[in-house]
Amino acid sequence: MLHLLEQLYGPFFSVANWGNVITSTNDWLIILSLAVIECLLSVDNAVVLAAQTQSLDNLQEREKSLFYGLWGAYLFRFLIIGIGTYLIGFWEIKVLGAGYLLYLVYRFFTQPQPGTKRPQKKRGQHRFLGLSQFWSVVVQIEMMDIVFSIDSVLASLAISDNPVIVLIGGMIGIACMRGIAEVIMRLMRKIPELETMAYCLIVIIAVKLFLSVPAIGIDIPASAFGGIVLAAFLVTMGIHYWRQRTGKR
Repeated sequence: MLHLLEQLYGPFFSVANWGNVITSTNDWLIILSLAVIECLLSVDNAVVLAAQTQSLDNLQEREKSLFYGLWGAYLFRFLIIGIGTYLIGFWEIKVLGAGYLLYLVYRFFTQPQPGTKRPQKKRGQHRFLGLSQFWSVVVQIEMMDIVFSIDSVLASLAISDNPVIVLIGGMIGIACMRGIAEVIMRLMRKIPELETMAYCLIVIIAVKLFLSVPAIGIDIPASAFGGIVLAAFLVTMGIHYWRQRTGKR
């Protein structure tokens, strides 16, 4: 057991390995490439995270949940990279993740919509495992980080087999992805229709995740999903401005 742990995680604690990576120009080019890949593969993750934070009552809690989620993502990424060669066998995680995403969508669309009379919001509504609302969101963010990190880690390990390079590239990419999530979160406050759009995209993300299991093996390219996100955003913006104009008349 100790030999296996040393084999999986030993390179992370090698000072010589870190020194070689940090001083190598070629390794930094690979790291930057991995960071870009992480951002592209994490567009769907950013959409889910931004939507999840909307259940919190104020901006401070939403940003704080993303902050805690960031550090949790670093920890899980470290653990997952160590067992990256075995991740291809964990297709069950993708199935569970797809089911959980569909549950999020069901929960959102079965709640009273804005403009209707909402019942008094009970403290602790939609809590996870008895946790407070804030920590429930943080735990849900971490769960989705684990699910979405599978594709990113496997793609990164295909480019470089040095776990330190993959870890640094992933850390940079995660930080950038969190920035994307915060931008989406701010846009949601200004354009309420974006929240509905986000949950419609989550349905597509769930299908995308499910189709990627080895038994099916259908992979929707990141570029294609990016096009879907862009089209959905343009349509939503059009609906928003149309509502604003008709509301002024």
